[in-house]
Amino acid sequence: MSFLSLVVKNPFRNKTRTALAVMGIAIGIATIVALGIITDGLKSSTEETLKAGGSDFMVVESNVSDMMFSSIDEERLSDLKNTSGIQDVVGVLLAVYPINNNPYFAVMGINADKLSVGEISLIEGRGFSENKDEIIIGKAASQKTGKKVEDTLEISGKKFKITGIYETGDLQQDGGVFMSLDELQELEKKDDKLTMIFAKIDKDADLEDVTDRIDNTYTNELMTVKSLEDLGKVESGLKTINTASWAISLLAIIIGGIGVVNTMIMSVYERTREIGVLKAVGWTNRRILAMILGESLVLTLVAAVVGIAMGLVAVQLLIPLGLEGFIEPVYKMETFLKAIGIALFVGLIGGFYPAYRASRLAPTEALRYE
Repeated sequence: MSFLSLVVKNPFRNKTRTALAVMGIAIGIATIVALGIITDGLKSSTEETLKAGGSDFMVVESNVSDMMFSSIDEERLSDLKNTSGIQDVVGVLLAVYPINNNPYFAVMGINADKLSVGEISLIEGRGFSENKDEIIIGKAASQKTGKKVEDTLEISGKKFKITGIYETGDLQQDGGVFMSLDELQELEKKDDKLTMIFAKIDKDADLEDVTDRIDNTYTNELMTVKSLEDLGKVESGLKTINTASWAISLLAIIIGGIGVVNTMIMSVYERTREIGVLKAVGWTNRRILAMILGESLVLTLVAAVVGIAMGLVAVQLLIPLGLEGFIEPVYKMETFLKAIGIALFVGLIGGFYPAYRASRLAPTEALRYE
């Protein structure tokens, strides 16, 4: 039997112990993969929101931990519109309501005459009228809820007539509805308040100059956001998920490493006599070391494959449970390479001591072992 065949087959001699070790590592890998896919999806969806309506930047309340808590006086719309370099502004109030099986259904308030400015394209029906209990529904939301033009949708105990179906290309917007800003302010009891303002600049204006002037003029009141990096300063959700991802990665390394050490030590213990025979026929310490480390890596690579598969399944199960309409999963090669890299690292760290111990066994002592 070749050296490579030996390395591949040895970890699976004790199938029960190997299965338990693989599952222990795979669960950690699955969590890393699922969280990575969801994190990338959140970043992608958020980036689309930042550029809603072809805007150049967004304005939110300063010193808030989450955009949902942002509250801006509506009068700031005209103030920003009159700022040098600003071409147009759109104010939006954002709220979330439970609709059918979705507890986080997005409801957005906007002035009816700003629909075109926000690049909200109607693909069926017409726009809503101000203060007439009318809404337009996103294409994705329409498909999910089964609601069509002329149907009604109940929001916070009030029925609204659907007058049109729109599409923006932004998953979060297309997964919700737009209504009159006044209507939503009344529902939310937030008179003259906005969640965010989207702004477009003049063609010859400098984005950095315009945003710096706004930041300096409305210090401690408003903050401009033009990139995901800026958003990270106010959006605690992005920071939290990134931190959780790295924390789980570290936990997977520790738990997985302990599992590999335990499995490989037991394997070496059970094969003491076999290792003595190999040494007696000329195997060097380095070759024994390479064999045990190789077996450890095979074990963790199998766990990585199982973990990646489990992570993909987990994402497909999680998205319909409240994340649909907010996050579109993003499958990046980096996520899978990170999972495999962590698995290999676990294999090397966890397998080193058992491999070293095996390589130091004296042939005569090992051969006498029963």
